[in-house]
Amino acid sequence: MRALLVTSVGVTCAAALTLPLAAPASSAPALSSASARPPSLTTEPRTDTSGTSGTTAPDGAEPRAVKSAAEPAGSTQSLPLAPLAVPSNRVAGAPTVHGLPQRDARPFSLVGVVWDDAEAELHGTVQVRTRATGTTRWSDWQDVETHNADHAADLGSAEREGRTVRGATAPLWVGDSDGVEVRVRPESPATPESPGSQDRAATPVPLPEGMRLELVDPGEDPAPEPARGAPANRAAVPAVFADTPPTAALPEVLTAEIAAASAVNAEVAELGATVIPALTQAETVESVNLAPGAKPYIGPRPKIVTRKGWGADEKLRERNFGYTKSVKAAFVHHSATGNNYTCKQAPSVLRSIYRYHVKSSGWRDFGYNFAVDKCGNIYEGRAGGVTKAVLGAHTLGFNTNTMGIAVLGSYGSTNPPAAAVTAVSKLTAWKLGLFGANPKGKVTLVSGGSNKYRKGVKVKMNVISGHRDGFATECPGARLYKKLGTARTSSAKLQGR
Repeated sequence: MRALLVTSVGVTCAAALTLPLAAPASSAPALSSASARPPSLTTEPRTDTSGTSGTTAPDGAEPRAVKSAAEPAGSTQSLPLAPLAVPSNRVAGAPTVHGLPQRDARPFSLVGVVWDDAEAELHGTVQVRTRATGTTRWSDWQDVETHNADHAADLGSAEREGRTVRGATAPLWVGDSDGVEVRVRPESPATPESPGSQDRAATPVPLPEGMRLELVDPGEDPAPEPARGAPANRAAVPAVFADTPPTAALPEVLTAEIAAASAVNAEVAELGATVIPALTQAETVESVNLAPGAKPYIGPRPKIVTRKGWGADEKLRERNFGYTKSVKAAFVHHSATGNNYTCKQAPSVLRSIYRYHVKSSGWRDFGYNFAVDKCGNIYEGRAGGVTKAVLGAHTLGFNTNTMGIAVLGSYGSTNPPAAAVTAVSKLTAWKLGLFGANPKGKVTLVSGGSNKYRKGVKVKMNVISGHRDGFATECPGARLYKKLGTARTSSAKLQGR
């Protein structure tokens, strides 16, 4: 039986916070030749799965989400895919391409494809083109990673069995866009070698049923927090990201949902904090209750942007928090969302992935325990408390007693920035140290069932492993995987080993 402890934290807070207003992030995709804007299709009914209240727009357009002062607005457009028009010169027996022709859409920044059966795989290719908002410029065709089942809750777990979970591609960050085109081509298996087989077309691998294109709008960035009282006589640190300019102040009310997600971090930050401040190693050791005479193999606590800091809509996630017994290992991932984002846009990328995981894929919360951007900023991921053993949905078969770290980007053919690798080292030196784990050591984990290890098999692996060590996948990308040895060595040194 998988260890799963579920708790619910309910906190009410009537205090009002005064927060500066940050400018919304936007990004245009890579541009190709300009083309004319296609006819508007806003009269076609669409499904909005924003999870927020809204008003109905005229002509059958999507409801416009109503933004509260406490949480950034965001929304999801879910558009069914259908067979595309068949060209006159199409070869008999060729696979039918599904998708959507060029069309207008309400602004979005991230795309993905989902389908009804979470156990079904999409054997084929998914490509999208998007139009930068307010222009006639279309991007080149971009590939979407189709094999995403390896990032999920374990089979038989409460999260997997108690929800309507869907199959899904990896999400792709495309920047601020208002037009889209998508095509999904099924694989064509090789024709069997038999007499006369050259005259018979191979039967295409069927595509999953109920495919839908998900267009995610992350909403506006949260405002940075002004300096105010902080625990342990330390000044509060505003949630300032790379290239973020100083801004004005705007009042905001701390909702009960935000307070609940924040309260589980009470030992490291005050209620409503947007950043958990860094500590020196001496301060970190002093803050941890060690057994008498125990040698403190723990790295200094790094600065961590909280869920409130990156603007998580706490009304989306499952109310309860799930925990396991310990954190024995860390699995490193890449988000496969592409590298076309700036560090200032990282919070928007996180909000988009979070919404895609919960509203589109049916997960209880953001899948990873932590995230790291290309500038080395560290972010709190799944809710439940950064010092606690929070159960994630990052490595199918090995979510119990581990943590998942997603480096934002795609690192199959691109080297990860040194700042990101350093951040992984700092984070693991601290978090693994809290549970007595040696970053350069080995650990034996019990598989919950994956395509690499059947359920119940005991597997010995590195304390800091890549996703591919527990599941047959390309994740975290060949280039990032090669850097894990460096991360292990640096992490151990930070612990004082």
